[in-house]
Formats: sequence, C-alpha cells, structure tokens
Amino acid sequence: MRKWWPLVAICLGTFMLLVDVTIVTVALPDMATDLGTTLSDLEWVVDIYALALAALLLGVGSSADRTGRKAVYVVGLVIFALASLVCAVAPDAGVLIAARAVQGIGAAGMFGTTIALLGMHYERKDRNIAFAVWGATNAVAAAAGPVVGGVLTEYLDWRWIFFVNLPLSVLAVVMSVRVLHEVRLPARERVDWMGSVSFTVAAGALTYGLIRAHTDSWTAPFTLALFGFAALALIVFLVAESRHDHPILDLSLFRRASFTGIMTAALFLQAAAFAYLLFTSLWLQSVLGYGPVKAGLYILPMCGAAFVASALAGRLGPWPPRLAVGIGLLLIAAGAALQAVLDADSTGNTVMVGLIVSGLGVGAATPSLSEAALASVPAERGGMAGGAVNTFRQLGFALGIAVFGAIFQARVEHVLRGDGRVPDPEQGAAALSGGQAQAVISSSPPGERDAVGHLVRSAFASALNTTLVVAAAVAAFAALLVFVTVRGGTRDTGAEADPTGAGTPEHGLPAQASP
Repeated sequence: MRKWWPLVAICLGTFMLLVDVTIVTVALPDMATDLGTTLSDLEWVVDIYALALAALLLGVGSSADRTGRKAVYVVGLVIFALASLVCAVAPDAGVLIAARAVQGIGAAGMFGTTIALLGMHYERKDRNIAFAVWGATNAVAAAAGPVVGGVLTEYLDWRWIFFVNLPLSVLAVVMSVRVLHEVRLPARERVDWMGSVSFTVAAGALTYGLIRAHTDSWTAPFTLALFGFAALALIVFLVAESRHDHPILDLSLFRRASFTGIMTAALFLQAAAFAYLLFTSLWLQSVLGYGPVKAGLYILPMCGAAFVASALAGRLGPWPPRLAVGIGLLLIAAGAALQAVLDADSTGNTVMVGLIVSGLGVGAATPSLSEAALASVPAERGGMAGGAVNTFRQLGFALGIAVFGAIFQARVEHVLRGDGRVPDPEQGAAALSGGQAQAVISSSPPGERDAVGHLVRSAFASALNTTLVVAAAVAAFAALLVFVTVRGGTRDTGAEADPTGAGTPEHGLPAQASP
C-alpha cells in the first residue's frame, strides 16, 4: 500500500482546491448578512479565486518544471492554508476578497502540478488507476462542495468553510514532504514572464470592468478605463506570445478550427453551467428562506448527475469528443431553459429537473474537453492544450459570474422601477442582488410588506429567469460551434500526449492523458 501514499497526498490537495470553488456558494447569504456586502462583493468572493486559478495555470507548469514540481505543490498548499486562515477571520469583504485571491494563487500551484506529479510517480497499470482515482476525486469534490458548505454554515458558521482547510492542509503538507519525489528539469528555455503577467492583467481588468459596469455604469470613466486597460494588456499578451520562443500559449494553435472550437466550448460551458448558481443560491436562501443545508441539497443533484453521467460515459465509451461535448452542451442549454420558468410562487422543486439535466450535460461534456483538445493539436503540444482547457474553463466561470451579475441586477432594477413600490429601485436592486431580500421587505411600511414581499419574489424570479435564458443561449451557441468546428477524435500525428506535459518525451516519461 505504500506506493499509493503519493496518490493520497495529491488527491487530498486536489479535493480541497476544487471544493473551495463551490463550497462558498451556499454560504454567500450568511456572508452578505455578516459582512454587509453588495452583489459585486459576493461576485468577487467567488470570482477572484477562479480568476487567480485561471490566470496562473498557464505559466505555473513551466516554472514548476524548473523549480521542482513537489516544491511548487507544497508551497501552493502552504499558501492555500494561510490564505484560508485569513479568509476565516476576515473582518470585512475587502480582506475576504484579497485572501480569496491569494488562496487562488496557492490553488494554481497545486492544480498546475497534480497531473505531472501523478505521471512522475506511477507507470503503466498503476498510472491508469491513479488517474481514475484522481478523476473521481474531481467529481466528488464538485458534489461535496454545496453540502459540506451548507452543513458548516448552518450548524457552525460560514467561517468554518475556510477553517476546515487548515487541518487538511497540514496533513497534505506533511504527507507531500514525506512521500512525494522531486524532479527538476534543466532550464533550457526562457520563462515567458511577459505572457504570464499580461494574461493575468488582461483577465483581471476585464472581469473587474464587467463587475464595475453594473455597480456604476457601462459608460462610467473608470469602467471604460478598465476595459481599455484589459484591451491593452491583451495586445501585450498577443505580441509577447508571438515573439517568445517558448510561449505559455502557442497562438498558432488557434489556426486550427478544432482547437479554437474546443477552447470556446470550455469557456462557455463553465459559464453556462455554473455561473448562475450564485443567484440560485441567493434565491433559495434570501428569498425562499431555506437554510444553507437545504439550499445545498437542492444544488447537490446537479453535481450527482454530473458524476453519474461521467461514470456512464466512461463505461459506455469511447465517445467521439465532438459528439460528447456537443451533446453535453445541448443538455446544459436544455437544463437552464427548464429552470427559467420561475414566478413569485415557485419553490426549490421548480429548478430540480433542470439542474439534473444540466448536471448530465456537464458529466457528458467535461471529461471529453481535454481529449478533444489533445486530438486537435500535434502530440508535442499536448501539455499546452491540456493547460489551456483548464485555464479557459476557470476563466469562463469568472467571466460568467461577472456578465450574469450585470444582467441579473439590471433585470431586478427594471422590475422594481416598473412597479413603483420601492422608492429607490437602484438601491433596492443592489440590496436584493446582494442577498438582502428580507431587509428590503422589512424596511417597507407594515401595511405593504405582503405586497413588497410578492414584488421581491417576482423581481428575483424574473431576473433569474433572464439569466438562465442567457445561459441556455450561450450553451446552445457553444454546442453549435463544436458541431461545426471540431473534427473526429483521432489525432493526425499519432501519439497521445499528457495534458500537462508530464508524459511527453521531453520529460522522459511515457505519454498518458488524464481522464
């Protein structure tokens, strides 16, 4: 059994970093009440973690090859643990958001090295087992997040969703130091620092601009400055990648229609399937009055369906990636559309079927994204393609929350303004969108509270419906793009590549793709 201890150490870190993507979802209303947050604050609590993770994934693999994969993984764990502690004791939203950003940096160090570490420690049949267990850990983490977050928030406090990381991180660090081997590759290539920094700045400025757009306005000087800064950073990134001998992202890959289609699908899938869950959680708790555990249990079937669909696809496959990703995206579109039927009298049961259908789509499409990306590029670009898929997925989640937040708040304000019962529709919309529905109802005159309560439920339902319709349209467009651009699943150049580069000839290990 000793040979499996490295797998346990790696899976423990993977579980923690992926749980922290979803564990905050059901805790957001309690955070809003405790810290007095706005919608933009709540968006940043979720967004900044995914954004830091996405922005750094492209560059962390190449730097880990030189500084040591074990070292980067352990340092990532330590950063993640310390940031979790700061999150847990954060006195206000600003400190919490900053700590979540640092937490995402630590998570990038962990996530960017996990597959390479597995490739270093296991070969042949053992490697297949290790990757299967690691893949199952990914699915279980997504399913466990809402329920674990709900239990900790309801029976202890929302801060415990971060405190719980501390003993697990200590255990993971001790195990990693004792059981993981270290490998450093010769520094034969210049690190693409300009590409890494400019990509991070572009993604961050764009996301911040989208969030500020619905806080201020789309034409506010600061909002426009952020969009301009993001465009400038993107130009710097494109120039840097075109001139670097070993860029973090080879732009010539986008000349391949299949690669472009899969990257776009990865971006849109994560947005369409998961970004609206922030508003679903707010609706379940701040409007319907459900506790965190009950809210988590309503979201759980989506994650469970994704796990079941992924397992069935593995048993019934292999499916052509084009078919699996395309059909998966159509199911995500159908699931979002099935949920977009809410009104003032709807309950959590109204969204259950749609969440399950969306979960089936996630389970069908997600495992095939990496396979499709690998099939669309030469074997020697497999590591880059795999890293790009994970980057675009996390970036899609971050941008999706920002875009859907703007749509959601604008629709809430429109409904409140048309009714006229709320004196300041803009302020009321901000309060509702920030999880303060009961505060809006309580602040109204006693004789009008029933009417205002009905208005709040109607406004929230209408805004969530609009957001879900947009999510459905995004997923349907991505499915069409996949069917048009992505070819069959057979690689022209022959060899299969490891999506992190851990198994390429350059790294001296047999090639192996992750699940």
